Amino acid sequence: MTKQHFGTSHVPLSPAVRAGDFIYVSGQVPVGSDGTVIIGGIEAQTKQVMDNVKAALALAGAELSDVVKTFVILEDAREFAAFNKVYATYFQKDPPARTTIESRLMIDIKIEIEATAYKPL
Repeated sequence: MTKQHFGTSHVPLSPAVRAGDFIYVSGQVPVGSDGTVIIGGIEAQTKQVMDNVKAALALAGAELSDVVKTFVILEDAREFAAFNKVYATYFQKDPPARTTIESRLMIDIKIEIEATAYKPL
């Protein structure tokens, strides 16, 4: 099995790694293309994170419909309903398996999402 790395980051990680037919997307946070955290509530931050997941997948030749599993970290579980409303717009049909937890995050943000996609070569 071959392994390919896609994208670059200012921290020691690859935004996406393909291992065989699977693509692993590192935890994406709500930062724009300029590297600054998106100001706004959980809705705005979820939208930015999902757009970042989509962009990381594209680097490896995949799209959101190829995602089979996501792992979501919310800073505040009380914002679950608002997060879920935005998240659902990205997976309107056959959503992936998902785990969602509440935890303090590394920087002052409300959400982080990692994803695993299946896209045969």
